Amino acid sequence: MSEHEYACRPISEGIGEGEALLSTDALCFALCEPDTGCVIESGHCLDGRSVAGKVLVMPTGKGSSVVQADGLYRLIMKKTAPAAVVIQTPEPVLVSTIIAMEVPLVDEVDPAFYDDIEDGDRIAVDAVAGKIVVHRRNGPGEREAR
Repeated sequence: MSEHEYACRPISEGIGEGEALLSTDALCFALCEPDTGCVIESGHCLDGRSVAGKVLVMPTGKGSSVVQADGLYRLIMKKTAPAAVVIQTPEPVLVSTIIAMEVPLVDEVDPAFYDDIEDGDRIAVDAVAGKIVVHRRNGPGEREAR
């Protein structure tokens, strides 16, 4: 297992660690089933996959403030919320929801991070110090074919 560190900008302070869960689609937490954390949005790239305890890496959020906040609150109450969130583009509803719910959130990550990361890699997000540490499952030259 190898380790790489990337700089980022903290938005919602905290520290979270878990497996990477990569999304190419924006996500609304109201479209996650609270008991399991599974995405239930038909056609979403994560449909059927759980965000519970994961470091969710996604482009941005979507949805109104009420549904986004209610969805994340339900996940937190059921202990199926993400451990941390990494976004590419801040969106006001998502950002304010995550800050209010005190989930670690970062953006402005070194672009190399997005080329390096794969589902299942172990990630530690330090949204206090402004860094992400990726613990790769496989070493250089051993990565699975994309």
